[in-house]
Order: sequence, then C-alpha cells, then structure tokens
Amino acid sequence: MMTDPIADMLTRIRNANLIGNESVAMPASRMRVGIANVLKDEGFIENYSVEEGKPSSTLTVDLRYGVDGEKVIRSIQRVSTPGCRVYAGQRELKPVLRGQGIHVVSTPRGVISDRKARELGVGGELLAEVY
Repeated sequence: MMTDPIADMLTRIRNANLIGNESVAMPASRMRVGIANVLKDEGFIENYSVEEGKPSSTLTVDLRYGVDGEKVIRSIQRVSTPGCRVYAGQRELKPVLRGQGIHVVSTPRGVISDRKARELGVGGELLAEVY
C-alpha cells in the first residue's frame, strides 16, 4: 500500500531522470496530472499523457533534456509530507534559486506554480520544489 503517491511520482521522475530515460509511466490521479501540468507549463518536462485503462489510468511523463543531453531537472523534492504538512501564504512564497526553480503549490484554485500563486494572490500547501 502506497502512503504518499506524490512522493512516489517525484521519485519515479527523479530516478528516470538520473539514468536518462526519455519517459516514465505511473498510475494516474488528478493530483499527479496537476503536478505534471505545472512541470510542463514551467518547462521542466516535454509533455505528459493520460491513457485510460482498467482498473486505473496511466500517466506517462516525457522528460526533457538539453541539446547536449544535460538534465533540465537538477533536483525534484517533496516539501510537504503526510506526517508534516507545509503551508505558505502569498507573502511567504519566495522565488526558488532567484527564479530558476519553482514550488508546486496546491491552492483553492488548483495545483499551480508559486509564480502563478503570487500572481493570483493565493497561498496553499507546498507539494514539491523543482529546479
């Protein structure tokens, strides 16, 4: 039984990125698709797709690499865990690495990046930090 599906997703992406895989597959959920959408909008992954299936759907994330094969995702970490939730208000959302990275934030407006959350004037739970 998996207790933290978001940490599982981030670990799968981290491991695939370390060995240079082009894509990684995992069970899909609305939260995972939301995180993949943020990563795509911010340019950390190439694309993602959800394939319907029984009993569950599959989320496939296509990783992104530079021209010479350098990794776009240098670090991807879980911030808030099931045992210790981390919340931040709009004023507490500071840029990661002077704007080179992002926090993935779960807000009342959905799963968005910290840049978008500051723009919309909302805070929420810090799910992950990516740079």
